[in-house]
Amino acid sequence: MSAPASRSSPASTPKGERRRRALVDAAASLLAEGGFDAVRHRAVAERAGLPLASTTYYFSCLDDLVAAAIDHRAHSELRECREALDRADPGGGNDELAELLLDALLGPASRTGAEAVLLRYERFVAAGRRPWLGPLMRSLRAELDELLADTMARFGRDIDPAELARLVAVVDGAVISALIESDPDPRGAAGRMLAPLL
Repeated sequence: MSAPASRSSPASTPKGERRRRALVDAAASLLAEGGFDAVRHRAVAERAGLPLASTTYYFSCLDDLVAAAIDHRAHSELRECREALDRADPGGGNDELAELLLDALLGPASRTGAEAVLLRYERFVAAGRRPWLGPLMRSLRAELDELLADTMARFGRDIDPAELARLVAVVDGAVISALIESDPDPRGAAGRMLAPLL
């Protein structure tokens, strides 16, 4: 008996791929604006300008859509940081190095108000409550660590994994303290803690 003919997936056509990408873009944008609670089937479909049924046609469940949105958003952020690193002047010293590291960890300075940072950290912490996110977040964290190490190397600083983990922990601690204290500038708080380490 021969194997059944394979059926192409809904997103394997150009139209399907465009629709799937529109849904992921919409979900990523909602996630950045309002966190996990903002990503709902209806909201995503409306933002993408597609029928409600398209969210379940192209994604097996809401978790699948959220994971695709996180992956898309995180890779966009990593790409922006890589491009900034390519343009960086290693002669810029510690100030430029600190800005690049903070961009990678918190997002660009233009988008690092308290709410934006809180939403960014929410997706990292979410893996603890959403086990299905764990593998993705660990993979993204490895890519982020590689970017941070490359950034340090570009400025002539070799850093081992343990030192890198301490540097990230200092920034994370400063940001969380700033968020607890309702500091409107968590990036500034992180920068002040990061500067002595550089």
